[in-house]
Amino acid sequence: MIPEFAVTLENVSVRYRIPAERYGTFKEFAIRWLQRRVRTQSFWALHRVSFEVYRGEVFGIIGANGAGKSTLLKVISRVMRPTEGRVRVYGRVVPLLELGAGFHPELTGRENIFLNGAILGFTRREMEAKFQRIVEFSELQDFIDAPLRTYSSGMWARLGFAVAIDTEPDILILDEILSVGDEAFQRKCVARIEELRQHGVTILLVTHNTELVASMCSRAAWLDHGRLQLVGEAAVVAQAYRESQFAGTPLPA
Repeated sequence: MIPEFAVTLENVSVRYRIPAERYGTFKEFAIRWLQRRVRTQSFWALHRVSFEVYRGEVFGIIGANGAGKSTLLKVISRVMRPTEGRVRVYGRVVPLLELGAGFHPELTGRENIFLNGAILGFTRREMEAKFQRIVEFSELQDFIDAPLRTYSSGMWARLGFAVAIDTEPDILILDEILSVGDEAFQRKCVARIEELRQHGVTILLVTHNTELVASMCSRAAWLDHGRLQLVGEAAVVAQAYRESQFAGTPLPA
């Protein structure tokens, strides 16, 4: 039986511990740590977050910087374990958590495509079959044999997105990837996301663009300081988040 949900979270919390004071050098920190004199303070990056993502939907995650969005995606993609709670993920997850994650700047675009394929568990023969499609989607034919350190941020994003969408995911996680690149490429990405959705791929989309969330996503979740404020219809959640951003803001004179 195919499960109804692609992702479920039950009271998920993540607590970080950071030093309570600054250290001038790593040596000083190491000495204090060995002496057990390092004082730490903790905070909850996520606190008791619960919701479900249906199989085959585009689900938006919105919130201000520091809201816990990236931590949430890392938990779902199993990059980290929650301090408390339970996460269930059904299917193959391909995370594109940040621009150029997993890329090596000294390697060429071609070499990075095969490197990422190996990281995701594909053989060289499988990546050779995908290679031309990836290059054509990224529109980097003239630069594919140049080192990535020579690429612009938009070129990094093109290559990362092109690799991610051609790896046959059940669940695709995109963190602010549509905030870079030119407008034409962004439209191309949106069209590809819709195509993947029609083929049953579940997509988690983090973006500050509430209009994009309202137009692309069926449902969304709003996080604030690690706590879930609202989850439901994307347009309703996006509007509530926008209103919260303008609450108390003085009108221009």
